[in-house]
Amino acid sequence: MVSTILIAIGVLFNLIGCIGLIRLPDVYNRLQSATKCGTLGTCSILAGALFHFGFVDAGIKALIAIPLLFFGATAAAHALVRGAYHFGVKLGDKSVKDDYKDAVK
Repeated sequence: MVSTILIAIGVLFNLIGCIGLIRLPDVYNRLQSATKCGTLGTCSILAGALFHFGFVDAGIKALIAIPLLFFGATAAAHALVRGAYHFGVKLGDKSVKDDYKDAVK
């Protein structure tokens, strides 16, 4: 029961991330949506797999994958955003503040 709920929550968050990729205006917002929802969604699915299988091979692999995905996706998203900003990808038209304008040279 708990595993089904966690997997359903994970699928819902991944769906929201996919909708964010389509609807949001610029690369920075899209990457934020994909990273936050994808990480939370996939970690929820892996937690559901852990509850479903228990501490056998599949469950232990899911348990190991959760922190790797959490920290790896965060670091990768940060690197992608800094790279996009460094190469001059513009913010969306509705963006009101650029915190990196003076900090990044």
